[in-house]
Amino acid sequence: MSTHHEDKELARFAERYIALWNEPDPALRRSLIDELWAVDGAQVLVDPPEAIRDAATDLAFPIPPLEVRGREALDRRVSRAYEMFVAPGEHVFELHGHPTRLTPRLIGLGWAMVSRADGTVPGGGYEVIALDEEGRIRLDHQHIGIDA
Repeated sequence: MSTHHEDKELARFAERYIALWNEPDPALRRSLIDELWAVDGAQVLVDPPEAIRDAATDLAFPIPPLEVRGREALDRRVSRAYEMFVAPGEHVFELHGHPTRLTPRLIGLGWAMVSRADGTVPGGGYEVIALDEEGRIRLDHQHIGIDA
């Protein structure tokens, strides 16, 4: 049974995680990465874009997961997502549903990319996040297009 303190801690973690992807200031974005992620933390895009899946299949390779590892690579990944989806002013990322502590060091959280104009949701996904002993992200498996 979770305590109120654990629920608040989980909610705060989820809020900071989502805020990272919406943060316009590159220095603050990097600061959030340093706060949230282990030095060698990684994000794996479990379901790569269709063009990558098709190219791999055409070459008779298994569909590769895409991975970025380390804070520099994560900074580039988050910054690019911000530039593509948030900076133009069309979308914002929001938490979707309630984050869940799956095990003491495993968190699940859903998110949505929401249109600023009309509130529609053109995209979203679900993160399965493994934490290290210090509570920082060791591994983030990102599933795009999964209803949370």
